Amino acid sequence: MLLRCLKAELQKCRRSPVWVAFLLLPVFPAILGTGNYLANLEVLDSDWYSLWSQHTLFSSTFFLPALLGVFCGWQWRLEHTDHNWNSFLTAPVPVRDLYAAKLILAAGMSLLAQGCIGVLFLVSGKIAGITAPIPPEFPGWLLWGTLGGIAVCGVQLFVSLIIRPFAPPVAFGLCGGILGLMLTAQGWGYAFPYSLLCLGMRANNPQMELDLVPFLLSALSYLVLFVTLALGYLHWREIPSE
Repeated sequence: MLLRCLKAELQKCRRSPVWVAFLLLPVFPAILGTGNYLANLEVLDSDWYSLWSQHTLFSSTFFLPALLGVFCGWQWRLEHTDHNWNSFLTAPVPVRDLYAAKLILAAGMSLLAQGCIGVLFLVSGKIAGITAPIPPEFPGWLLWGTLGGIAVCGVQLFVSLIIRPFAPPVAFGLCGGILGLMLTAQGWGYAFPYSLLCLGMRANNPQMELDLVPFLLSALSYLVLFVTLALGYLHWREIPSE
């Protein structure tokens, strides 16, 4: 059943312009970060590490949370319009499979976003004239950033489920990213889901040692919490159709 639900979600995505956002929006933090790096070479003298700090300062705080918010909001958009809730809740498959398909697809988009960021980072480094070897931590930045993004997707899917308009959940994601950066600066990063994106990517501090146990526990806890809340909402809350 889950595979059928996932296939249905993929078919909806195939004809959607939401893919364009994941390919184009990461270009903006890459341009901003590279420009900032080139303008401050006298201070940013750690080659790839300095460039990564500038790229992720923009992407993990502003663009990625909003981008994941856009995708999660779009996933529920079809159910929030017309009378699609009737079809969704009366489909001959468990609600958990319907929701799991959305979460798996959102997790895949988090991975895709990190892949785009990684490619743009390497291209930007070559354009900036960096000749040093690529940092060995680079795959880890992308991996843990993906896991942090999945935790954010869990939150955003729940927010987009309970809020019918499209724009507020996107704004919620953007505000969450900014607040996450502030809490990370205060040492509370492991306690807030949006901060996990900054921590996983080592935003603005690429040589920081990530404390994996609290990071993974926090990501898993938030994911379980918001999946449970979403499934409870779908099972017990009567959601009116327009």
